[in-house]
Amino acid sequence: MRPAALDWSVDNCTIARAMEILGERWTLVVLREVFTGVRRFDDMRVRTGIPRQVLTNRLATLVEQGVLGREPYREPGSRLRHEYRLTEKGLDLWPVLVAVLGWGDRYLAGPEGPPLSVAHRDCGAPVRVDLRCAEGHDVDQSRDVLPRPGPGARRRTP
Repeated sequence: MRPAALDWSVDNCTIARAMEILGERWTLVVLREVFTGVRRFDDMRVRTGIPRQVLTNRLATLVEQGVLGREPYREPGSRLRHEYRLTEKGLDLWPVLVAVLGWGDRYLAGPEGPPLSVAHRDCGAPVRVDLRCAEGHDVDQSRDVLPRPGPGARRRTP
């Protein structure tokens, strides 16, 4: 049986376009650091072991794409430097990182458990990402989701 998805083009796929920005391993590591409060270049480099040029490139891309903003700061007696802050566009990636974290915790954590957890600030309960349709129904099984062409889909020409 031929999948119906072959009838529409993926040339303008937003997953592919998002992965052009996010799809490199170090990019998500940089975002993890900023989300956990590590905002300065040298702190990120030391904490993660990301090579200097790779970190420079990832930060530049995230700033260029509007995911991070650069904020100037100056330590007494030092030159002007910048720290990196999440923009609204960047903050909207939090559920993505929580979903990746949950998947990693389930399948990749060591026997001692995951090294990072996320909790609700108000009550302290663990935070996870759940799927829910626009009508408010919880989607418990991945097989209950039906991919279909969206409003920007283009019919594929044979």
